[in-house]
Amino acid sequence: QVQLVESGGGLVQAGGSLRLSCAVSGSIFRVNTMGWYRQTPGNQRELVARITIGGSTNYADSVKGRFTISRDNAKNTVYLQMNSLKSEDTGVYYCNADVQTVRYGPVDNYWGQGTQVTVSS
Repeated sequence: QVQLVESGGGLVQAGGSLRLSCAVSGSIFRVNTMGWYRQTPGNQRELVARITIGGSTNYADSVKGRFTISRDNAKNTVYLQMNSLKSEDTGVYYCNADVQTVRYGPVDNYWGQGTQVTVSS
């Protein structure tokens, strides 16, 4: 089984910073693309940022220049450094990962349980 465990959410004032972490554990051969998504009430889950196993990144336009995604392949962990936070960044942040559990096996997609980020103005 594969588990994604997020941490680092919380309450912060506008202009502040938070760092989210997500560790992938279980029976893993390789973790490919990892990413962060967020969801607000009444809205669809949207991509915030993602990073490939090789380190290529892409970001939602709304967070470019403020958020940085990184990963530690040895720890199967992805991070999201969020700076200059705005009230519109408030939401539940979900970790996502494409995981291959065995060599030559299929790649399956997994989600974390979500962590709340609240930015007060």
